Amino acid sequence: MDVFLEIRKRLQNALLIIREPKQGSLPVDVSITPSVLKMKTLEQCREINFPPEVRLVPSSLRGLQYVSGDGIHMRLLVQADLNKKLVSTLNQSLQALKCYVFYCQWCGEIIIKERKLLRVLPLPSGNWNALVEEWCCHPNPFANKPLNPGENDCFIGDTHLLVNLRSDSCVPGPEIAQAETHQPSESHLESKPKANTKIICKRCKAMLGETGSSGTTKFYITEIIIQPSGRDFDMIPRSQFVQSVIAQCLVELSSTRSTFRFTVQGQDGKTYILVWLLNSDSLLIESLGNSESSQAFSLFEGMERLDSNSTGIWNAVKVLYRPCVKNRNNELASSWENDIGVHSLVLPSQTCLELLLILSRSNDSLPPSLQYMNSFQVAFLKM
Repeated sequence: MDVFLEIRKRLQNALLIIREPKQGSLPVDVSITPSVLKMKTLEQCREINFPPEVRLVPSSLRGLQYVSGDGIHMRLLVQADLNKKLVSTLNQSLQALKCYVFYCQWCGEIIIKERKLLRVLPLPSGNWNALVEEWCCHPNPFANKPLNPGENDCFIGDTHLLVNLRSDSCVPGPEIAQAETHQPSESHLESKPKANTKIICKRCKAMLGETGSSGTTKFYITEIIIQPSGRDFDMIPRSQFVQSVIAQCLVELSSTRSTFRFTVQGQDGKTYILVWLLNSDSLLIESLGNSESSQAFSLFEGMERLDSNSTGIWNAVKVLYRPCVKNRNNELASSWENDIGVHSLVLPSQTCLELLLILSRSNDSLPPSLQYMNSFQVAFLKM
């Protein structure tokens, strides 16, 4: 018998699901104390100890019901707090006048060695030029002037950063792969080819970014790790890193720009996923029982290494999503792309597919009754 517990930290309440036991294990006697859940059937007795950060309030239990395919549902109040160290976002970790080393997140290869950043500045939103036109009472002084960083500058966008690599600081250096893309003309009636170069890691061949004019290089935040000089490289599992970076990006954008709907687009311009941020204060607890009763996937990596009485606990964001690959949801995707209330997140196409796989696995691991909401699929991204 496995346990799924979703806690809303702001509301201090929780949904507890004792997943449906294998056939013949009913009836089940359940006993709840603030820190322990005991389950007893005719065949076995199991005790699950909750993490010390979580204290249940048994007297508040309500909504007890059995849901076929899911198991036993109940709601109750909790006292919960988890201050787990998150993967640092670039806005939080980079500081001016300090030296940093840029690594490939996939394999740990050094991409830029000992780069001292003189300025670290946030980039404005993608439509900043249009907003200047609306607010200026005189001709736009920034018209047709791209925001290119100077040497030893670092400009940080939503899903990428811009650096200037005119100085020879790439050791041993990423490969630069030529690729040709088509950029629509202003008339939107014809296209003309535009040279484009991709930054490829020499060791693992992962696409890390693109080069632009004036020595400007764009690195995607999902593909690199930046650490202060002298610190050992911390290898983070790929799935955990992508989840944490995207989750924190969604939370930050929802807070600063009051937007909760996002299109995840590849660098090729295609929309891969529609994402709707539902809440950002979830705390998830999951336990895995015997291999016979465990789900095909766990919400979190590494759960299979826990013993049967252990629980995994993570901060997470809850999202609704719809995949747009293979011409799925084209009409809704087109509507979102033309909606000024929807924000676009541009990532490498491979990472978009990787994120879609992460969302799909999370959705598959949820109890069936929680997998869909208003024609959207439900998933969690751990932080």
